[in-house]
Amino acid sequence: MSRIGYSPVSIPEGVTVDLTDDTITVKGKLGELKQTFSEITVKIEDNEINFERPSDKKTHKAKHGLYRSLVFNMIQGVTEGFTKELELVGVGYRASNQGQKLDIAVGFSHNIVIDLAPEVKLETISEKGKNPIIKLSSFDKQLVSQVAAKIRSFRRPEPYKGKGIRYVGEYIRRKAGKSA
Repeated sequence: MSRIGYSPVSIPEGVTVDLTDDTITVKGKLGELKQTFSEITVKIEDNEINFERPSDKKTHKAKHGLYRSLVFNMIQGVTEGFTKELELVGVGYRASNQGQKLDIAVGFSHNIVIDLAPEVKLETISEKGKNPIIKLSSFDKQLVSQVAAKIRSFRRPEPYKGKGIRYVGEYIRRKAGKSA
């Protein structure tokens, strides 16, 4: 059983946390995030946020750890930010961007063009002899992870040749082909 909900979340310098009856707002140098909560009591004391649950019911235990993790990620996001890197593995796979428009060629008849949210900063890195890399960064962990998963879903890595869009550092379990 996880006990992550019991550990308090410390509030660093330069971050302001506002608490209304069912919403917590975190402001920092990179942006502002809001999260609604229910059935959990949130208290702010001495630059720490504490979470308390009313009972030991299964739903209360689940929300106890969930809201603590969400608020921790919000504070980390507005202070440091989050980055996801995707690597395009395959012959002729390319990525380029113009502002917030991502243009990727991953073996279909037409290129895929995606408009990204303004909160997500986009950068494409193409070096000769290396696989193209798409770098996404934002202060919202949920948003940047969702965008990265959407981009990855266009061409998931396949187990035979390893071609596709993968996270940098992701291990793809390979399979042997047909034996002759």
